[in-house]
Amino acid sequence: MHVEITRIDDSLPLPQYESAGAVGFDLVTRVTTTVEPGAIALIPGNVIVKVPEGHLLLITPRSSLPRKKGLVCPHSVGIIDCDYHGDEDEILVQVQNITKEPVTVERGERIAQGLFVRVDRADWKEVESHAAQSRGGFGSTGSHVENMTHVRI
Repeated sequence: MHVEITRIDDSLPLPQYESAGAVGFDLVTRVTTTVEPGAIALIPGNVIVKVPEGHLLLITPRSSLPRKKGLVCPHSVGIIDCDYHGDEDEILVQVQNITKEPVTVERGERIAQGLFVRVDRADWKEVESHAAQSRGGFGSTGSHVENMTHVRI
């Protein structure tokens, strides 16, 4: 797949797949950023990516981020749409400091991974009922739930 990409700072490397079997590529930080305890920050990922039509770009934290840095992504993942590639649309990684001390992410540090995912758009067909038995509600897969009160929102 050929993907158009623009680096904001071309002295930093393009995103890279770190092994032959890697499905995600690493994004590096464009600027050194300090995140205060409990604070949420946006870390610049140095690239604008034109996601191919029929795909989304999933941005996920590196698995070592909480252990090594004490940072988590409060929204879990980021989704980059195929029409998010204007001149100001640098990929930003949202992080939250879960430690009691300031955390610094250095320029050029690997912070997140990107993964291209094929997607389809729904053509909605509204129906009155799906004529299927309910499975029991949120988080009930694989367990039998009795006497559960159902609330319609």
